[in-house]
Parts: sequence; structure tokens; C-alpha cells
Amino acid sequence: MELKAKHYVGLTIGFIIIIVDFILFFNFTVEFGPKVWYFSPIIVLGSLIASITFILDFMEENKRQKELETKFLEFVRGLVETVRSGASVTQAIIHVSSVNYGSLTPYVKKLANQIEWGYSLHDALTIFANDTNNSVIKRAITIVIEAEKSGGDIGSVLEAVTGSVLEIKKIKEERKSNAYTQTIQGYIIYFFFVFIMIVLQIYLIPKLGSVGGELGQGLGTIGIGGLGGGGSSALEFGKIFIATIIVQGLFAGLMLGKFSEGDYKSGLKHSLIMVIVGYLVMSTAAGIIKPSQALILLIPYKFIIKGADAK
Repeated sequence: MELKAKHYVGLTIGFIIIIVDFILFFNFTVEFGPKVWYFSPIIVLGSLIASITFILDFMEENKRQKELETKFLEFVRGLVETVRSGASVTQAIIHVSSVNYGSLTPYVKKLANQIEWGYSLHDALTIFANDTNNSVIKRAITIVIEAEKSGGDIGSVLEAVTGSVLEIKKIKEERKSNAYTQTIQGYIIYFFFVFIMIVLQIYLIPKLGSVGGELGQGLGTIGIGGLGGGGSSALEFGKIFIATIIVQGLFAGLMLGKFSEGDYKSGLKHSLIMVIVGYLVMSTAAGIIKPSQALILLIPYKFIIKGADAK
């Protein structure tokens, strides 16, 4: 990924927020630890701001790759029609290079220019596939190159490639459609898990602490000590529950991406949604932050939602 000015700006702002948070709201003396409740949420906010430009770029690249696959189909169809009319493959490529193929246009023009400059069809197509960096296009171009080397009917091969790409695209869409229900179920299960963690922290753990305290006092009256209350609270279950929610959300999101779109990278947006929303819900319910403050922390997050919707 090429770092641009917007990336440096986001990283700088995020790191400044985190550093200021440590300077103002963290105690480095004897009572080591955060001074205020909003220390950790500010770290989350700073990390989100530092990474938001990379997240949006990642989503934009996924969107561009999907467009490349769609436009590649149009490009191959144009080649098939031109080749069927009696032109050679190289002539067909030069002819269709004047057509607008959206995000694929620069690569098609470069391909036509290289052929005009004397590149072999094999080399020009290889460079074309590598430049797009798209797995579907690379597989299709490999088939065309092998057919060209073996002297096969390029027109028939191009038609077969078109059918193959269409079939792959159809399978992906069907898988995504079929996995929609599983995605919804994944979110329901995750937030039900968050609800269980909230119940444990707010109701069950305090009750167990009070019961332990009463039991310790009762045993103390008959000469048995060391069983007083406070043992549960000393374990700081709140931090354990939040860490559990973060881990659960991260891996649940990755698995949803694998199920719905076939790769873990597509699940990063689900992981972000689950981890950040789960953390804020848990913190709010536990009384660490107020609902209005949680909404303020979600302001940068709306840009991620817009990027996901655009994708």
C-alpha cells in the first residue's frame, strides 16, 4: 500500500490523541494506572482515527477489484466479437482499446500501446494481468496465453473464458446471498454473547461477591477467617469480559467474511463493527461511559459504515 498525505495525517492525529491521553489521564506514580474512566475509550478513538484511512482504502480497493472483474467481461466480449469478424487478437485488442471500461480502461490502453510498440502478445497479456492484480483476470489470461502458444482457436478460447468468469461471478454472488442469513445469525449470536457478559458483570459477579462476603462474615463468627468478600472484585472481571468480547468479535468477523465472500480480508469490516460496537456497548452498560459519550466515540466509525455500504 502506498502511503499518502491522508495516511500520515490520520496516523499523526491518532498518535497525538493517544499520547495526550497517556499524559493527561494516566498515572505513572505509585498508583499506577488510568486516572479516569474515559482513558481506554480515548485510546480506542485514537486507534480508530489512525487506521481509518487504511480501512477506507482497503474497502475502496475491494470495490475496485469487483469492478475490474465486471469490466473484464465486457472487454473479453468485445474481443470475441472483433475476432469473430475476422481480425487477429492483436488487432482486436487495439480496436477495443478505444472503449471506456471504467477502472479497467488504463490497463487496456497500456496493453494496446505495448502491442503497438512491438511487445509479443504473451508478454503484453502477462503484464496486463499482473498490473490488475486480480486473481480472476490472472487465471483467465493464463488460459488465453496457453491457447495462443498452442495455436488454438482464440475466439473459442475467449468465449470459454467469458463463460468461466461469468460462472465464477455467479457462484460468488450465490454464495454471498446464501451466506446472508448466516451473517445475520453471526451478529445475533455475537451480541447475545455481549449481553451475557453484561449480565455477568452487572448482576452475577456482584451477587457472588456479596454472598462471599456474607459467608466469610458468618464463618468468621465461628473462628474461621480468610473467606471475606472482595475476592471476585479483585480479579477485575470487567477487563476480562471486555478482552473476551474483543477476541470474540475479531475472529467471528473474520469467519463471516470467509463464509460470505471466500476470504478472511472481507471479514475485517465485520470484525471492526463487532469489536468497536461490542466494546462501547459493554463499557456503557457497565457504567464506564454514558450512552451519549458512546455515541460521540462512534462518530469516526460512521465513515467505516459508509465505506462498507459503498462496497
